[in-house]
Amino acid sequence: MSVRESARLAARAAGRASLAWMFIRASSDVFKDPTRATGTAGPLLAKARNACPVPLPVDRDIVRLNAALQVATGVMIAANVAPRLAATALVVSMVPTTLAGHAYWTVDDPALRPNQRTQFNKNLAMIGGLLVLAAG
Repeated sequence: MSVRESARLAARAAGRASLAWMFIRASSDVFKDPTRATGTAGPLLAKARNACPVPLPVDRDIVRLNAALQVATGVMIAANVAPRLAATALVVSMVPTTLAGHAYWTVDDPALRPNQRTQFNKNLAMIGGLLVLAAG
C-alpha cells in the first residue's frame, strides 16, 4: 500500500471517528437522562402524534429510542460497520432532532436565538457530513 493510500485511509478513519463521537457522546447522555430532551421534543412529537394513524409510545420512550439509535449508528460509523446504512439512519434521525431542538426562528429571546442558530447550523453541517458518508 502506498503512503498516499495509507494517508487517505487514515483520514477517512479519523473523519468517521470524529463524526461518530458527537452522536455517541451526546446521545448516551440523553439516553441516561432523557428529561430535558423529552421536554424539547414534546411539541414536535405532539404534532406527529396527531398526524400518525397508530398510537405512538410516550415521548420519553421515543426520545430514548432515538438516542439509542444515534449511539448504535455512531458506533457503527466509528467501527466502519455498514457506515452508509448507519449514516442514512442518522440523517433520518437528525432532521426531526434538529427541528425539535434548534428551531431558532421560533425563539423570541434575542439572547438565546444566536446559540440556537449556531446549534442548528452545527447539526446541518453534521447532516451534510453524514450525507457525504451515505453517498459513499
